[in-house]
Amino acid sequence: MASALIALGGNVGDVRSRFRSAIDAICRQAQARLTARSSDYETPPWGGIEQPAFINACIAIETALAPHALLATLLDIERTFGRDRARETRWGPRTLDLDLIAYDDIALATPELTLPHPRLFERAFVLVPLVEIAPDRVIAGRSPREALSRVSSDGIVRLPDPS
Repeated sequence: MASALIALGGNVGDVRSRFRSAIDAICRQAQARLTARSSDYETPPWGGIEQPAFINACIAIETALAPHALLATLLDIERTFGRDRARETRWGPRTLDLDLIAYDDIALATPELTLPHPRLFERAFVLVPLVEIAPDRVIAGRSPREALSRVSSDGIVRLPDPS
């Protein structure tokens, strides 16, 4: 089994409920076991487009799927929850965004998939929840905790656990 880190995001509809359903779908469809789940965080929109705040979280799973098969599964789950990548605005509103952040210690660069995620260390909206579940995991020679110390996390607020 491989250890994978996945970032979840969205800002359209009931995102927190969608996260719960999407995590169940990931575990079922990716032959995976959830090993950690961060809190949900409200985060400012990224990319300069006027839109509602996002909700972001991270999970850690153990999976039997290879990296490209896991990515295909994540993209299929996004579609199931209403995301249409072909018609959306870059960095715009979305129902569900699932990003494969890291997969074991694999470094990979193909047209379909780059591991670890190429903008991981620039994005506090990923690093804050990632620090909660894997603060010292070494990814490309750096830990999420160390990377977070170099970016601003202004405006990121941990949400209370849902009842």
